[in-house]
Amino acid sequence: MTTAALSLALDAASLRQQAISANIANSETLGYVPLKVSFEDQLEDARRALHDQGRLDAPSLAGVEPRIEHVVPDGLSAHDQIRPDIEVAALAQNAVQYQALIKGLSKHFAILFEAVGDGKK
Repeated sequence: MTTAALSLALDAASLRQQAISANIANSETLGYVPLKVSFEDQLEDARRALHDQGRLDAPSLAGVEPRIEHVVPDGLSAHDQIRPDIEVAALAQNAVQYQALIKGLSKHFAILFEAVGDGKK
């Protein structure tokens, strides 16, 4: 289950990197509609299932899938919504989160490897 959750989070981080990069690249494009990744809301639903049921299983994560969506601006033009400095900061933050996820996945596999290795003794 941990591997599946980390895999979904890595997919979301990868898509987020793509969306932020597209926003930066198009920050001066008139009429461009910014992109964002929909993932955290879906993950919150899975967390609620964990809280309500006391467990998180594969069926609870079945509908969770990160995806890129267009941001609908509220009363402002899409151009006014994109601030390259904010987007670059978000890009850096996402890169740090991605690295942390990779480190967590690596530790998870190391624990599994150790458990399998000890089982063979």
